[in-house]
Amino acid sequence: MRIKSYPVVMLIFLLSLGSCRKIVQLSNIPFIKFNSFSIGDTLDILGNHSKAGKLNFYFEDGDGDLGLDVPSGDQTDSTNLFFTLYRKVNGSMVAASHGDPLYPSAFRIPYMERLGQNKILKGIISVTFLYNFYSPDDTIKYDFYLEDRALNKSNVASTGEIVISVNNIYTK
Repeated sequence: MRIKSYPVVMLIFLLSLGSCRKIVQLSNIPFIKFNSFSIGDTLDILGNHSKAGKLNFYFEDGDGDLGLDVPSGDQTDSTNLFFTLYRKVNGSMVAASHGDPLYPSAFRIPYMERLGQNKILKGIISVTFLYNFYSPDDTIKYDFYLEDRALNKSNVASTGEIVISVNNIYTK
């Protein structure tokens, strides 16, 4: 009888040992990392030929308070994803003014919440840009960061140089 129960006890021991993993902890300050930026041909809502850019970046947030609710009532719409546009001028990247036609509008990451004890959020966020007015020589780059609901600012991530007129996938 003792010999038959030995494998069962060993199996239970091994299973319990594997379930005792330490919970991963991340900072409450969000972290982001640039993955890619792709440029391609598209049509705008009026059927005009234009270019579309798609930014993909990785994020993680240790306390899971990322994203904003849709405003209701008297609330104004708020943003939590911020961009700085740079244009190549005489071989150097120079910050563009907010009035620049390529300057991105404000973005709001939607409300995210993870249920359960582990609140860590990780994933990929994709943002699409539409370029209706550009020249074949336009070369740009973006710096960007996000804020969580506690107003913790993430690190600043950057794209590489992007030539708007050339369909490509830029990975820096």
